[in-house]
Amino acid sequence: MGEEKEMAFLDHLEELRWHVVRAVGATFICMIVAFVFIREIFDKIVFAPARVDFPAFKYMCKVGEFAGYKELCVTELPFKIQSRMMTGQFMMSLTAAFVIGLIVAFPYVIWELWSFVKPGLQSKERKFSKGAVAAVSFLFLLGVMFGYYVLSPMTIWFLATYSISPMIVNEFDITSYVSTLSSLILGCGLLFQFPMVIYFLSKVGIVTPDLMRKYRKHSVVVILILGAIITPSGDPFSLTVISLPLYLLFEISIFISSVVVKRKQKEEEAELRADQQSSS
Repeated sequence: MGEEKEMAFLDHLEELRWHVVRAVGATFICMIVAFVFIREIFDKIVFAPARVDFPAFKYMCKVGEFAGYKELCVTELPFKIQSRMMTGQFMMSLTAAFVIGLIVAFPYVIWELWSFVKPGLQSKERKFSKGAVAAVSFLFLLGVMFGYYVLSPMTIWFLATYSISPMIVNEFDITSYVSTLSSLILGCGLLFQFPMVIYFLSKVGIVTPDLMRKYRKHSVVVILILGAIITPSGDPFSLTVISLPLYLLFEISIFISSVVVKRKQKEEEAELRADQQSSS
C-alpha cells in the first residue's frame, strides 16, 4: 500500500515536471524571439513611455486643453539614459527579453498549470472553474496594459520632472530604467488577478461580501502598501496612480463575491428542495 502511494506521488511529480518543462520552454522560446528583435523592442516598446509622443501624454494634453490647464501637456522629459556598467546593456537586453517572453507566454503557462490541477478536481469544482484560464490571462494582460500605458509613463514623467535643484541633471542608468519598468508592468499584471482570487475564495466560502465590506477601511491601507511595493520609486504620484485602480478592483471584487454567494445560495436551496421532493 505504501509503495502504491509512493508510486502515485512520483507519477504526479513526474507529470508536474513535464508541465513545468513545457511552460518554461514556451517562455524560453518567446524570450529568444524577443532577444532576436531586441533593438526594435527597445526602440519601439521599452523606450516609448519615455517619449513625449506616447499615447498617455497625448491624452493628458487633450484633457489639459479641454480643462484650460495647458501645464498637463508634456513637451519635454528632461533626462538621459546611460549605461555605467560594462555588462549593463547586455544584461538589460536579457531582462527585457525575459519579461516580454513571460508576458507573451503567460496564457500558455497558466494553461499548463491548469492542465495539471484540473484532473484532481471534482466535477462541481471543474464547473465553477470553467473559463479560469481565459479570465486569468485576460486580467493579467489588462494589468500589463495598464502598467505599460498608464502607470509607467506617469511614473517616468513625475520622476523626470521632479527636481530639488537646477544644478542636478537627471541621468538614469539603463539598469534602473528597465528594472523599474519591468516591476511596474509585471506588478500590475499580478495585482489585477485580485478579482479572480476573490471569486475562488467566495466559491469555497472563505470570503463573503459582508466580510469585505467590514474591512473596507483596512483594505485601503493594504492597497497603499501593495502600491508602494510595486512602485520602486516610492513617489506619491505613482502611488496614487496605482492605488486608485486597485481600490476600484476591490469594489469590483465585492460585487463579484456578492454574485457568487447569491448564486451559491440559490443552488443550495434548489438542491435542498430536490432532496425534499425525492424523500417525500
